[in-house]
Amino acid sequence: MLTTTALTAALHAAGPVPALGPDFLNADHLIQSFGGAALIGIVVVVFIETGLLFPFLPGDSLLFTAGALVAQQFLDFPLWLLCLLIFLAAFLGDQTAFLIGRKLGPRVFRRPDSRFFKQSYIDQTYAYFDKYGGRTIIVARFVPIVRTYAPVAAGVGKMSYRHFVSYNVIGALLWGVGVTMLGYALGNVSFVKDNIEVLLVVLVLISVLPMVWEVWRARRRARDTRYDEPAERAEVERKVFE
Repeated sequence: MLTTTALTAALHAAGPVPALGPDFLNADHLIQSFGGAALIGIVVVVFIETGLLFPFLPGDSLLFTAGALVAQQFLDFPLWLLCLLIFLAAFLGDQTAFLIGRKLGPRVFRRPDSRFFKQSYIDQTYAYFDKYGGRTIIVARFVPIVRTYAPVAAGVGKMSYRHFVSYNVIGALLWGVGVTMLGYALGNVSFVKDNIEVLLVVLVLISVLPMVWEVWRARRRARDTRYDEPAERAEVERKVFE
């Protein structure tokens, strides 16, 4: 049976996993404070970060550390159970955030145009999620803070609920189970442990490069189309040489 003393010793021996939040919210401190209820605590933290709009919890480092401690047998529950419950917490968390955006978003954004707000911004949000929403939901899982608000934005943008659920399943599996398994397999590798947040962000940047390229090409085509009309081109040239 796990004891707080044994868990504390294990965390000190392993060394801290860097996180973005304050020290009292880092993965080591949280798992140590959970003690014998570590499994419940980890699952609750994952749900709160993804579902209740509290973005400063150590999602990536918490999953990585938990996986590493299970591999070292300092947490006395099986890996499959940890992965299953984390997947469910991550999935249900995003579902909750999506519903918050769907129910509360329209009330917040239903207002007349002003200097800093235009209804067209909301229309653009709808269009963005129609075109890139699925990939956004998956990729956002790996970006701290962004993963908390992406499902809310999807709800505000009226993304199809059926599509959101499908992408949410994939994102929860890749992030929740994937990062936990990464900790299980590589928790003793110092470089990976010390740079887990940075490595995940780099992975995200690589994964979104095709999307960035597609957006850049679309904008370039739209810009070129604007100048196809002779009158427009003449007007632009006149202003340039004035």
